[in-house]
Amino acid sequence: MIKENVQRLLKELPEGVQLVAAAKARTAQEIEEAIAAGIKIIGENYVQEAERVFRAVGRKVKRHFIGHLQKNKVNKAVKIFDMIETLDSAPLADALDKACARENKIMPVLVEVNSGREKQKFGVLPEQIQPLIEELSRKQHIKVVGLMTMGPQFGDPEQARPYFKETKKIFERIKGLSLPNVEMQYLSMGMSNSYQVAVAEGANLVRIGSKIFGARESAD
Repeated sequence: MIKENVQRLLKELPEGVQLVAAAKARTAQEIEEAIAAGIKIIGENYVQEAERVFRAVGRKVKRHFIGHLQKNKVNKAVKIFDMIETLDSAPLADALDKACARENKIMPVLVEVNSGREKQKFGVLPEQIQPLIEELSRKQHIKVVGLMTMGPQFGDPEQARPYFKETKKIFERIKGLSLPNVEMQYLSMGMSNSYQVAVAEGANLVRIGSKIFGARESAD
């Protein structure tokens, strides 16, 4: 099933759109199946879970962190991951920058936009994105390479479209500023229920879990 799901998605996605397999709570065996089917990026939500799974899977694919990163997990995260998709504050950026300096590494990051302005969700409010990125542009060991948003979750994916549109506008505005050490390459939007709408609105990274691995108890 995993093989067929991956191959169907890879055929469906337009050229230039990369598929992140959201592997929260999945086994190393399931992840291995997805990689064998053509997955090039694995997304994990938890540092400890990722550490365990990637020990089994190895370095065959790119590793993206797609959950909320706690400052006390930063040191481990910079050793494990190739990209952090969920940078959402200056203090977290400071911690990442220091940890990456110790590892002699420059970490590509996406700034997470709270496009739905939801109090219960992490992310930066749209009007605060530019000031934060201007601050991040002065860091030596992290590099802003784009934006990520979850957007509110609806039964009807069409309802998410305005939030993806707004994030794309912010992306283009930041790109137009030509800030030092900021290279707006990636717009990570859309999950299993909403990725088609997200792609139509400019996403070039989509984070898909259940449409690859099958349903689990909590939504991806």
